[in-house]
Amino acid sequence: MSADNNRLRTPLKVARGLGSAQYGTHHFVLQRITAVALVFLSLYVIGLIISLVGDDYATVRASVASPCNAVLLIAFVVSAFWHAKLGLQVIIEDYVHTPWSATLLQLANIFICVLAALASVLAIVRIVLGA
Repeated sequence: MSADNNRLRTPLKVARGLGSAQYGTHHFVLQRITAVALVFLSLYVIGLIISLVGDDYATVRASVASPCNAVLLIAFVVSAFWHAKLGLQVIIEDYVHTPWSATLLQLANIFICVLAALASVLAIVRIVLGA
């Protein structure tokens, strides 16, 4: 009987109560923006690494300490961890069905990505400041 009721309902009536469609779109757009940013930033970082192959420690440190390189490296690190957080969030939402473990994994995802991003940015800032 309920299958017949759903067949007679409009798609909007069937979808009501399933949550807002706006959040998923926002998440999708953010993930694509970070992906596009990472394409260009990854090319830059790979080029920087290739240009520094064979150089000594002081030269590499001086290169990272330059303001332009430091800003682009920080942008790369932040984009990479933000993109990773968004991607892992989707995987957890899709494949973890136990509510308590999904919540625990989401919190761990956020905590680990934020902690790793902060540690990476701190390392770059310390190099820039000469510490």
